[in-house]
Amino acid sequence: MEVNDKLLNTGILIVATLVVAKLISFLIMPRSKKRVPPAVKAWPVIGGLLRFVKGPMVMLREEYPKLGSVFTLNLFNKKITFLIGPEVSSHFFKASESDLSQQEVYQFNVPTFGPGVVFDVDYTIRQEQFRFFTEALRVNKLKGYVDQMVTEAEDYFSKWGDSGEVDLKYELEHLIILTASRCLLGQEVRNKLFDDVSALFHDLDNGMLPVSVIFPYLPIPAHRRRDRARKKLAGIFANIIASRKSAGKSENDMLQCFIESKYKDGRPTTEAEVTGLLIAALFAGQHTSSITSTWTGAYLLRHKEFLSAVIEEQKQIMQKHGNKVDHDILSEMDTLYRCIKEALRLHPPLIMLLRSSHSDFSVKTRDGKEYDIPKGHIVATSPAFANRLPYIYKDPDTYDPDRFSVGREEDKVAGAFSYISFGGGRHGCLGEPFAYLQIKAIWSHLLRNFELELVSPFPEIDWNAMVVGVKGKVMVHYKRRQLSVN
Repeated sequence: MEVNDKLLNTGILIVATLVVAKLISFLIMPRSKKRVPPAVKAWPVIGGLLRFVKGPMVMLREEYPKLGSVFTLNLFNKKITFLIGPEVSSHFFKASESDLSQQEVYQFNVPTFGPGVVFDVDYTIRQEQFRFFTEALRVNKLKGYVDQMVTEAEDYFSKWGDSGEVDLKYELEHLIILTASRCLLGQEVRNKLFDDVSALFHDLDNGMLPVSVIFPYLPIPAHRRRDRARKKLAGIFANIIASRKSAGKSENDMLQCFIESKYKDGRPTTEAEVTGLLIAALFAGQHTSSITSTWTGAYLLRHKEFLSAVIEEQKQIMQKHGNKVDHDILSEMDTLYRCIKEALRLHPPLIMLLRSSHSDFSVKTRDGKEYDIPKGHIVATSPAFANRLPYIYKDPDTYDPDRFSVGREEDKVAGAFSYISFGGGRHGCLGEPFAYLQIKAIWSHLLRNFELELVSPFPEIDWNAMVVGVKGKVMVHYKRRQLSVN
């Protein structure tokens, strides 16, 4: 009898434990599930990939109205969680590298930039290398670079005739790589090796394909040309570095800054590191500057009221400073700055930014929904999509540089959010001041010396490119004339 009582008590205890466990599970699990971001509907295994390669912007336009500002795409064995809008993406830009890391998601850059730099080193070393960039772009350095930018613009446009038609996109791309070669790569490259180095950079550029993101070492012709170009560039810069050191020669360019840079422990940069950092600098700046400069021109020539405003600003500055253009004078061009910034808002070249989540975190949407983003997810945000949301910017598809005028902040959300076009927060764009000065230098020269008219249709967006730019030609008719200040 006693044995039976013990068995009965044990049975009751087991049943009670199961009931309590089930009750706890019932109370807790539904609450946890409610906090998981909704998932994009797709076929198993390859469905997510098909949705993604169809185009991230296409997917965002389809899913945002249905799923809201936070949702997850299953991509093979990875989960990509999208955070759209300032309320949910603030953590993306402000989180530390230990929480949200760039290194894993941008490994596909390593074959292009080379070993031992940027995304091939741990965060501590990468921060020191970013310090080298910062020091190379200080105001005293930028002032010297601006003088070179102005000289390049004057020389380039002096080859135009009194009138004619040109593809503005091609002209600005070519001028900007000339300027970058002079300011970043050095006069040896600009004066003697430009054609060779330009061709090699072209092979590097063409070696970064959509498939490269997933399979950066796939043995395809474009990757083989990329690897050969990278090796030849390393040899060219090794010779330049050795020549400068043996001659005790110093130049005002980013190359020289990298040669003279030292890590905190006193170790100098190696030739391989200098080459990799230069390639990264040119890649970061060349596309962004040429694309934004082209969009700025297209919008100005389409919107005569803003074209008149920037011309009037040039007249006022010329009355004050004459024909002189330098760093401080470019900094006075607020109207032109707003026109560039608005073009960049509408067309940020990097349509999607990525991080790898190393820890769990939570986000809260505008309407109060809370979601938990698990460790291990790839986290993505899209300035290109978010910059056109009507609750952030009034009439978001309209080109309106005056939205950034002092005293006309549309709302604090827009003001706080506008910085992400170049990439903000802890991972902000180090080259942003250089890019704005470069574009201002080009357009101030054009506005002062030419009448321009857009003769082709307003350009479309080239969504198929890795860095999203202008599709096709941007044909412009020009007529040489000196801007009168009277």
